[in-house]
Amino acid sequence: MTHRSPHSSVPEPEWGEWRSQRLREIPSGVQTWLRDSGSLTRKVIQACSHGHFRVRLLHQGWGRPLNSERKVMKTRRGVITLVREVELLCDEQPWVFARTLIPATSLQRSVRRLTQLGEKPLGAVLFSDPKVHRGVTQIARLQPRHPLFDAACIHIDDRPEMLWARRTMFYLAGRPLLVNEIFLPDIPLKR
Repeated sequence: MTHRSPHSSVPEPEWGEWRSQRLREIPSGVQTWLRDSGSLTRKVIQACSHGHFRVRLLHQGWGRPLNSERKVMKTRRGVITLVREVELLCDEQPWVFARTLIPATSLQRSVRRLTQLGEKPLGAVLFSDPKVHRGVTQIARLQPRHPLFDAACIHIDDRPEMLWARRTMFYLAGRPLLVNEIFLPDIPLKR
């Protein structure tokens, strides 16, 4: 079953957990990135060990989640969230596009510090805080013209036919936030 995005006529990707995916369709090198349960930032830094790693902040502001994001976050239609979009770069080549959504109701107490990250990696906060609980991770194949695909490819000249992505619900001090991570063509395929 496909769902239409409110922002486009392209069907929403079919997000699902590992057991619902056809694993043979996912290249093994991509599977390694998708399945990793640690800090993606730390893994990208390790893979970029002979280069220069940095985070590029593309956008941060208030916005509405995509339909599939709203459903996984279990928020009402029309709810506004803080949207943060960044790229993880190695030697100025984008390897990962990340889109984080934090409902306004989550931005209380210690969670409020996430609004001040700038070009610091979110993973450094999430994986160093003992109050963080990791929820469900889903994966999907993104197609051209879908809003997540288009946002991820903003700095890619030769757009691919598709991209693999994962998204994870995190809970910081019991407050939810959603992290989408889209793996771009220049990321080295791990074995």
